[in-house]
Amino acid sequence: MKNLIIKIYGDVQGVGFRDAAYWTARKMHVAGFVMNEPDGSIYIEAEGEEGDLKEFLAWCKKGPVTAKVSKVEAAWAGAHGKFTGFRIG
Repeated sequence: MKNLIIKIYGDVQGVGFRDAAYWTARKMHVAGFVMNEPDGSIYIEAEGEEGDLKEFLAWCKKGPVTAKVSKVEAAWAGAHGKFTGFRIG
C-alpha cells in the first residue's frame, strides 16, 4: 500500500472535478479524499495499491472533460492506513 498526495492546477474548480475524482477513485479501489483549495487548485490524498494509484494519477493529469489541467504535483509516501473509503471534502 502507498500514499499519494496530488495537487492539481488549472481550470479545475466548478467543473465537476471533485465528483469525477470521487467516482474514479471508487472504481479504481483508491481510498482518501478530494477537496478544493483557496488558491483554485484541487488537493487529493489517496491510498491504495501502487498500480491503482498510478492509474488514478494518470486520470488526474487529464481530469473530466470539463476541466483544463495545467499542472499536477505528486508526492509518494508509505500508506498511513487511515482511509476506509473515498470522500469529497
